Amino acid sequence: MTLVENLRNDPYLSGAYAPVANELDEPAVFVTGQIPEALHGLYLRNGPNPMFEPKSRYHIFDGDGMLHGVYLEGGQARYRNRWVRSEGLAIETRVGRAIYGGMANGEFPDPAEVDGGPPIKNAANTNVVRHHGRTLCLWEGGLPTEVSWELDTIGLHDFDGRYSGAFSAHPKLDARTGEMCTFGYGLDIGYRVIDPTGQVVHSVQIPLERPVMMHDFVMTQDYVVFLNAPAVFNFAGFTSGEPMISWQPEHGTRLGVLPRRGNADDIIWIEIDNCYVFHFLNAWNDGTTITIDGSRLSRMDIGLEEQGDDGGAEGTLHRFTIDLATKTATTQRIGELPGDFPRVAPRFEGYQNRYGYVATFSNGTATMAEFDSVTKHDLVTGAQQTYVYGPHHMAGEAVFAPDPDGTAEDDGWLLNYVTDKTTLETALVILDAHDLSVTAEIRLPGRVPFGFHGNWMTK
Repeated sequence: MTLVENLRNDPYLSGAYAPVANELDEPAVFVTGQIPEALHGLYLRNGPNPMFEPKSRYHIFDGDGMLHGVYLEGGQARYRNRWVRSEGLAIETRVGRAIYGGMANGEFPDPAEVDGGPPIKNAANTNVVRHHGRTLCLWEGGLPTEVSWELDTIGLHDFDGRYSGAFSAHPKLDARTGEMCTFGYGLDIGYRVIDPTGQVVHSVQIPLERPVMMHDFVMTQDYVVFLNAPAVFNFAGFTSGEPMISWQPEHGTRLGVLPRRGNADDIIWIEIDNCYVFHFLNAWNDGTTITIDGSRLSRMDIGLEEQGDDGGAEGTLHRFTIDLATKTATTQRIGELPGDFPRVAPRFEGYQNRYGYVATFSNGTATMAEFDSVTKHDLVTGAQQTYVYGPHHMAGEAVFAPDPDGTAEDDGWLLNYVTDKTTLETALVILDAHDLSVTAEIRLPGRVPFGFHGNWMTK
């Protein structure tokens, strides 16, 4: 199939999702409104952007990572985008075509073509975080890839040889202690704690009955909690054409609670109704009561099973409350609109927050991942306020950038890449987090394809 046919037939390779071919570095972009002087740093978002025509059936999780950054300083802005130059992408660049398969097929490259390189490409396309002065691009199937402040690829980062295996696309950063908690999953959970100096200071392996997909987890001041849902990998059948992941509800769903510095024997498993959560908003604990908010689905589906639809379509914000004394948990729906990609102010991650911000579908009907709005949740009063970016607009994850002079939880701004689906132009829209009013709109020199996760960063 030619690239033109791919672009015509695959919704994740066309329109606002279509890959871009150019790496840009524009010192100025058009701005309406006023960029807050207090915003001094980098809004950086990661996402899939295949450099070459996909080898066969394409899954959006497989695209090569591309970073899209807007640098803000003194009320001015500049844009820069760069591919994450992974080892796998370097091999494909050398041979001039895609040689790696992905989640939608079980194809592996010819060993002669990779010439000692990896059999699976670390796409580094899902998230990007900054910790201990390092900018790390994340893909949960392997190690982080470090890039410079100007987005040039440095290479895989293994924490001075003390980290091996998978690294979560959603590590939790405790702004109050400087620690970063992360994990990898497969036949077990490999949980680690990384201290403020970037050293791995705690590591534990937690056995699982079967290999399941755990995209996200939560951290509180005292615990971490894992969602063990029946989204089961089929590694053997995958190479012969069977789905890589299937939903097997007969195995049930459990929440696993572990002290932040606990050992494998310390984990407590608590049964809950079958569900899946791609992304959690936040969690905290008051003694032995743990509160967790996240976008709950009745099942997981990422488009790899014939009988399923996109599982992200039905997610709504729910609250899970765990009572460790009785080893029970309850679930309550707290969001009205369907949505996902929830975020909080960074200094409240792991601690009790009042506000949360969720990418939503304003008409109550989800279409692929085409969020058109952001909803602010007041988790104390239950109030929900929604800002719609436009009638033909497609938004991503609203990232909270704190006001360095602020004291209130919602002192800051929400940053989001928004694309007009009629013109295919992208803007960085800055909203005041207090009332969701538009502060500034920065028109970018090139379209930013729909992507996944990012953060506001300062040096």
